Amino acid sequence: MTALGDAPQGDFAKIRDLLVRTKARFNERDQRMQHVLAVRQGRMRDVFPDLFPEGPYDRGIVANMVDVAARDLSEVLAPLPAVSCSSGKSTSDASVKFAVKRSKIANGYLTFSDVQVQSYTAADRYVTYGFVPAMVEIDTEACMPRIRFMDSVGAYPIFNRWGEIEAAYFTFFKTRDELLHMYPDALGALAGAGMSGSELIEVARYHDKNVDLLFLPNAREATILESARNPLGECMVVWTQRPGVDSEAHGQFDDVLAVQVAKARFALLSLEAATKAVQAPIVMPQDVQELAIGPDSVIRTDSGDKVRRVPVEVPSSAFAQQSVLDQELRQGSRFPDARAGNIDGSIVTGRGVQALMSGFDTQVRTGQAMFAQSWSKLIRLCFAADEKLWGSQAKTIRGNADGTPYEIEYRPDRDIKGDYTVDVQYGLMAGLEPNRALVFGLQAQGGGLVSREFLRTQMPFPLDSSEQEQKIDVENLRDALKQAVAGYVQSIPVMAQQGINPSDAVAKVAKIIMDRQKGDPIEKIVSEVFAPEPPTPAENGVEPPVDQASPPSGQPGEAPPGGGGAPPGMNENGLLQGVATGQAGMAPGGRPDLQMLLASIGANGQPNMTAGVSRRRVV
Repeated sequence: MTALGDAPQGDFAKIRDLLVRTKARFNERDQRMQHVLAVRQGRMRDVFPDLFPEGPYDRGIVANMVDVAARDLSEVLAPLPAVSCSSGKSTSDASVKFAVKRSKIANGYLTFSDVQVQSYTAADRYVTYGFVPAMVEIDTEACMPRIRFMDSVGAYPIFNRWGEIEAAYFTFFKTRDELLHMYPDALGALAGAGMSGSELIEVARYHDKNVDLLFLPNAREATILESARNPLGECMVVWTQRPGVDSEAHGQFDDVLAVQVAKARFALLSLEAATKAVQAPIVMPQDVQELAIGPDSVIRTDSGDKVRRVPVEVPSSAFAQQSVLDQELRQGSRFPDARAGNIDGSIVTGRGVQALMSGFDTQVRTGQAMFAQSWSKLIRLCFAADEKLWGSQAKTIRGNADGTPYEIEYRPDRDIKGDYTVDVQYGLMAGLEPNRALVFGLQAQGGGLVSREFLRTQMPFPLDSSEQEQKIDVENLRDALKQAVAGYVQSIPVMAQQGINPSDAVAKVAKIIMDRQKGDPIEKIVSEVFAPEPPTPAENGVEPPVDQASPPSGQPGEAPPGGGGAPPGMNENGLLQGVATGQAGMAPGGRPDLQMLLASIGANGQPNMTAGVSRRRVV
């Protein structure tokens, strides 16, 4: 067993005594958490033993709406946010590159810690218990900080006056054999008469700004399993808690456990009534001497109408009460009917799906706001630990930023350089469905409220905004280049009509087509085909001989004999008259000749498509 570093044993006694007082303070909260856990696991008889009989029906026979609602909400809340380290001095290329590299380092911490898998369990605990703790641990083997979400059960915070974590305890249970396997020196503290290897022993962790401890709080003597000095000088625990009327954590289902249990009890009573109705005694008249039981059995009597089972009267109010309990359970757990597929949206009444799920969306937004603050604190602690512990060490980190995997090399003291700021955003449209998110974003962008770059960063799916903007610019420039070539092709008939030799233009267009068939990019082909010709002798200072009988050169773009300027039918910019810029190669007005397709998306996300055929003739 290791000692408590440089701290005296008296400090450890204070830490152990503080744990006892803290657990006593949170005793009521721990009981609520155990009840919620038992109901979610189906052990309703453990919470209300008088309502359920012993046997196969001690767990209830109805859908566990508490568990269904918790899983559904946590799965919506679990996806990770977008993490970026935008620099406040982003006026130079160096500062922008510095911010981009820190963003990749921050996303690398998340990938290394595998937080996407952890976030589903963390979101579930946040919804169920009302809080979830997390901390940054030091991975000495990988030389990296690691983010880890802790179990809410057995977690006890100690806040200062500003609501910040000053210290935290985490308690859990291990078997005696597991502890001895990990810490053989603890044999003396774990020895006892009648103690078996499978007996559970409580283990506690303590973290503050000075020390990190792992100890046995209920051992006969002071038993410290591990101890280490905190390298950062601040508590590396972050607490994510649901907002409430007081500082106590309350889960979303604390107040509806009795409703879920009552619903399960009503289902058992209905089953019992059905069983008794089937197994009720048979009433027969006096003339029946024998009773045949089984399929196709025959009972001989002169009063057949009197042969029946004793009816079991079940009041209709019992079934009405079941519906009331179901509605109370959904309302108390804030789980809308639309999440279960019971959508009652109508264009007549005006009640849409968004109105039916408004309460669900607000829960998601509130949870995202709480987790966003926690992610900022956790990544800041990772930056600080990485720079302080391995500042001069060159490292390689892998990650995934906006759906694009990467691998970079960095050195903390040079690439972090004391800047621990980070921006965490779940996106403006994170709680919306893809159809409604797209419609809302296009409407906001079309109305001039937001820019296209902002819209890309807020999309509810991973997207590299800078890369997509670069690709879109390349596509637009290629389209413009194609339009220029199309305008060049349209000038061939005009040149032929004016007596200009169009062979050079035809040869260039043919060359473009053949090179494009080989797979060369359009920008490379055009740059080679329209490359400037070698200088003529006149440009080199030598006058060429003049042949008075030679006809006009007839090169494309030259003015016809007897006048200057553009050829008839063409503008000075080389386009045909009546053709607007950017519409070369298209029909008048830039519209298709034969078919027009109009596509739009309605407010409900459904596509509205119409097609029409028209033919136009110049008059």
